[in-house]
Amino acid sequence: MHKVALLREKIDRELSMVMKSVQPESLFEPPRYVFSLGGKRIRPVLTLMAVELFNKNIDIALNAALAIEIFHNFSLLHDDLMDNADIRRGNPTVHKKWNANTAILSGDAMVIEAYKYIAKVPTQHLSEVLDLFSDTAMDICVGQQYDMDFEKRNDVKEAEYLEMILKKTAVLIGCSLKMGAILSDADKSDAEALYQFGINLGLAFQLKDDLLDVYGDPKRFGKNIGGDIISNKKTYLLIKALRNSNPGQRDELDKWITIKEFDPNEKIEAVKKIYDELNLKVISENLIEKYYLASLENLSSVSVSSDRKRELIELSENLMYRDS
Repeated sequence: MHKVALLREKIDRELSMVMKSVQPESLFEPPRYVFSLGGKRIRPVLTLMAVELFNKNIDIALNAALAIEIFHNFSLLHDDLMDNADIRRGNPTVHKKWNANTAILSGDAMVIEAYKYIAKVPTQHLSEVLDLFSDTAMDICVGQQYDMDFEKRNDVKEAEYLEMILKKTAVLIGCSLKMGAILSDADKSDAEALYQFGINLGLAFQLKDDLLDVYGDPKRFGKNIGGDIISNKKTYLLIKALRNSNPGQRDELDKWITIKEFDPNEKIEAVKKIYDELNLKVISENLIEKYYLASLENLSSVSVSSDRKRELIELSENLMYRDS
């Protein structure tokens, strides 16, 4: 297998050519800016690694991998706009660098570009790949809507939250892997096992991301710490805090959730203090471990040798045990 770094370099090279030398500049410069900010390229790398898992040439899935990365970056662009986030990967978000209208229209152009790349996959797989990609894209929209709906509620249940992150985050990771399997002519059972590997890995990944939003290092995390607390995002941590808090803690949480004017650092520290009192960091880490172990069980059922799975396992370990 190629090393992950080499696959990322290949994706970056190809991505640097996307929407290049097209006009008007005002429409296509923001997507190119987003691509230039880098990132781990986890999803397209997983697509290419899935192809190599079945001993096929990664070039058969390169267009599909690019489609996935373009769509993923579109979703981040619009997510930042809806969250009014200032920073992405250590740089100003598109709506801050330009404006909201530019972010909306440039994001729309990115979706269209993603479908143009999907249309380039081999004809014999196009129908199945297109259905998978479209179903995944719709799931992501559903997950984003749930996420926004939850902002208006203080009674979100843990199961609802897990369903939301499954659709908003996990399905695209599952799709990335399954698409590579489909393009490799893998057995349906292996393709489904890889999909479930991605789903469980995606759930663990998003839970870890939520945890790092509170407990991570902002210089390594790539965005401001405590953004979820400031915006009252119904993360696993907040949902558990609202459920497990004693009356005094609940009153304090309700105060910070409803207050309109506040010092951001004071709010972050006050809510984090309650999380610490409720031992929510450890509770969250235990749930992350549960989903991660489930993902490894899914991967173990794929009918290729353990040696061929080694780099997928190493990549998943890096995602789960990252501290940034």
